[in-house]
Amino acid sequence: MKQLRLGVLAALFAGAGVLSWAGARLWESFGTLPSVPLAAPIVLAVIAAILTATALSLRSRLKAQRERRPGAKGVEPLMAARAVVFGQASALVAALVGGMYGGTGVYLLGSLDIPARRDQAIYAGFSVLAGIAVIAAALFLERVCKLPEDGDEGNGSSGAGRAHA
Repeated sequence: MKQLRLGVLAALFAGAGVLSWAGARLWESFGTLPSVPLAAPIVLAVIAAILTATALSLRSRLKAQRERRPGAKGVEPLMAARAVVFGQASALVAALVGGMYGGTGVYLLGSLDIPARRDQAIYAGFSVLAGIAVIAAALFLERVCKLPEDGDEGNGSSGAGRAHA
C-alpha cells in the first residue's frame, strides 16, 4: 500500500477549486448558483473525528502491544490496513470536496453584501477547514499504522522488508 502524498492531495484540491470556480461563474451566467449545504462541513468534521478517534485507539493499542502489557488487546493487521484504506479514501474525497467548496467560496467572495451569499461563503469556508481536518486526521492515522522500517527497534516488519542473505 502506497503512502499518501501531500502533493497529490494539494493538486486535487487546486484542480477541483479551479473547476468549481469556473463552474460557478458559468452556472451564475445561466441563472442561480446552487447552494452550499450546511451539512457539508458537519459531515466532513464527523469524518475527521472518526479518523482521529480510530488513530488514537490504534496508537494506544499498538503501544500496549509493543510494551507487552498483560491483557493488552492487539491490533489485527487486516484491521489496521482497512483503517488506513478508509483514511486514504477519506483524504482523497476531502481534497476534492474541499477544493470544490473552496472554489465556490472564492466565487462567492464577490457578493458578500447579499446575506444569503455571505452565509453560503461561510459554509464553504468551514467545509474547506473541515476537509483539511480530514486530510490531517488521515495522515495521522497512516503514520500510526506505518510498519517499522528495517533497522528500527523491534524489527517487526512482518516480512515486508528486504530479505537478508
